[in-house]
Amino acid sequence: MNTAQTTPPTWLRRWDGPLTADLTLRPADFGLGLVPARLAPTATTTMVCGYCSTGCALKIHLQDTQAVNLTPDPDYPVNLGMACPKGWEALTPLRAPDRATQPLLRDPRTGRLEPVDWDHALQVFTLRFKALMDQHGPESVAFLSTGQICTEEMAFLGALFKFGMGALHADSNTRQCMATSAVAYKQAFGFDAPPYTYADFEESDVLVFIGSNLCIAHPILWQRVLRNPRQPEIVVVDPRTTETALCATQHLPIRPKTDLVLLYGTAHLLIANGWIRRDFIEHHTTGFDEFARFVAPFTPERVSRETGLTIPRLLRFARTIAHGRAVSFWWTMGVNQGHESTRTAQAIINLALITGNIGRPGTGPNSVTGQCNAMGSRLFANTTNLLGGRDFANPDHRTTVARILGIPQERIPDRNSLTYDQILDAIDAGAIKGLWVIATNPFHSWIGRDRLHALLDKLEFLVVQDMYTSTDTARHAHLILPAAGWGEKEGTFINSERRIGLVKKVARAPGQALSDFRIFQLIAHYWGCADLFRAWTSPEAVFQILKRLSAGQPCDFTGIRDYQMIDACGGIQWPWPEHETSSRGLAATIHALRTGLRERRLFADGRFPTPDGRARFLFEPPRPAPDQPDDHHPFILLTGRGTSAQWHTNTRTGKSEVLRQLYPQQTYVEVNPADAARLRIVTGQTVEVSSRRATVRATAVVTPAVQPGHLFMPMHYPETNRLTVPAFDPYSRQPAYKHTAVRLRPVPARSHTTTQP
Repeated sequence: MNTAQTTPPTWLRRWDGPLTADLTLRPADFGLGLVPARLAPTATTTMVCGYCSTGCALKIHLQDTQAVNLTPDPDYPVNLGMACPKGWEALTPLRAPDRATQPLLRDPRTGRLEPVDWDHALQVFTLRFKALMDQHGPESVAFLSTGQICTEEMAFLGALFKFGMGALHADSNTRQCMATSAVAYKQAFGFDAPPYTYADFEESDVLVFIGSNLCIAHPILWQRVLRNPRQPEIVVVDPRTTETALCATQHLPIRPKTDLVLLYGTAHLLIANGWIRRDFIEHHTTGFDEFARFVAPFTPERVSRETGLTIPRLLRFARTIAHGRAVSFWWTMGVNQGHESTRTAQAIINLALITGNIGRPGTGPNSVTGQCNAMGSRLFANTTNLLGGRDFANPDHRTTVARILGIPQERIPDRNSLTYDQILDAIDAGAIKGLWVIATNPFHSWIGRDRLHALLDKLEFLVVQDMYTSTDTARHAHLILPAAGWGEKEGTFINSERRIGLVKKVARAPGQALSDFRIFQLIAHYWGCADLFRAWTSPEAVFQILKRLSAGQPCDFTGIRDYQMIDACGGIQWPWPEHETSSRGLAATIHALRTGLRERRLFADGRFPTPDGRARFLFEPPRPAPDQPDDHHPFILLTGRGTSAQWHTNTRTGKSEVLRQLYPQQTYVEVNPADAARLRIVTGQTVEVSSRRATVRATAVVTPAVQPGHLFMPMHYPETNRLTVPAFDPYSRQPAYKHTAVRLRPVPARSHTTTQP
């Protein structure tokens, strides 16, 4: 087994300042307390928000080089001066008292996490993981990462783990939100390429939202809808009467997980009535004739029977699409988190293709991403895709990446990693014995979460790298590495519309916390593979490497000179290849991107990045959801976002007193009035919700927002994912959070306490 090095290389010292001999870190040693010199002591700077995928820009107001307040940026083309509650409170989580401020190592004698210095922590990290790999092979360790760190950090992590450490299995929590869209686009278009720009919300005369409560999940994008001057038709397909559905001109309250039947039936009506663009289909697609034959049996009678919608509603929906000048289709987790989610997303794509609603203003099959940098993760995390949206199994792709990075090609794996759920299965089977978790909280967020307690107890070594010591996952760690958060480091995010935006360091990380980028540098040094990453000296240096990796790909952004150009342009959507800048000159390019070219779409020429340049129709018969109701579990539990003030597991939004006032603190479940009357349940009463996996208690909220036989619980509470069923789409391996059979019963008054998980 190789021994870890302890003498820091000169390039590492140049980046963070002098090191003490024993690598015990202090803020002065690493310059941790310094905001970059490019920011004046009292100034205002702009950076993108670190919450959702919208990618809003916030003006950060500085005093003595430290962020003291923020306001929305009125000039940024995404949010146009607006911010949601989370954005207004974006600085608050940085000041939380439970921040991880030094490495913590679990004492095997007492079982307690005890503080250690960075040298000790990284020696343990290296020796423990190397011992597992030496004894059990390189596939005995894995990491689970995030869509919430900078693109440069994601790329560094994946390259370090696979090319430097020689491991294989890695995935990120974008598997929980956006894997379906990535796979659907890649199979249909040849590349993971969301085609739209946010201006399309304002250009459409018909907007169709499928499984998307945009009002709550992406409130700034909903404001863009409200700016639409065309008095558009707004169609919402959702089992719940959500806030978005209340604003719709048409609400289609389908039975849960019958979306695919509805979409095939809509295609049937469009084709049968000749409401399609045959010229577009003929010149720009392949597989239409097979698709037309496939949807022929999806008659209005069948679709009505299976979805619960009336035939007149179905006909009106199809006519609305047919008569629209510019129709845009939007989806989020209601589609992505399903047992047949990839084919459902592709059924939406099929509707856009047969009607020619793609590549023009106000059109497109448009997936809205979940996390702030899920798009960066999809392209550059190097987990189940090779850097730049490439394929590990393609030898030409491996050759290209090896050449660009200047590393031996044999260091690049020739096969894909296991996916998130498969990594957990391998832990259960005893094949994976060491796990590194970076900036995510699977103990709360993963489907059927009770299983994780048993699984992680099987691990010999669990490392958690996070901002906080208090997350459900960090509490189980053998080693905690304290990480800086958004606003305490530099890098880029890529939002839902493919816009690359800048993150800046405007606050000090507390104690000995380091940026994820810096931690990866140190691990590379201790592991003994730092020579592979000599050029990876800073986030901006890695950005230049990622540019080269993007060259010739559909996501080519080689024309972006540097971070300053991104800042000057108000973010830049990919693709932006080198010739776009060189042909105009830098000053003219910046002017163009700040004015006429700040909003750009894909596929305007009808060409797709497939071998034949055509988009593909993909389809297959619908399947019933795996967890069906019965006499013992007669209800269907739906999950989703609760309020715009909550984010994922409340790890950050829970730090803000302001945000906590905007959402219920206790878990609640929505119940239809008819079901509540039958079970003698009233609002405010404690109830038990039981699935085939667990029983939890929640506060009842009686509301017609859910249909009879349905319940709804927000995803943000830890109890919710004790109930959900571990079912997965076969193509994207994304979990099916949205359909679980459950039982509901009132709790006697003497027992009205809420249980903790």
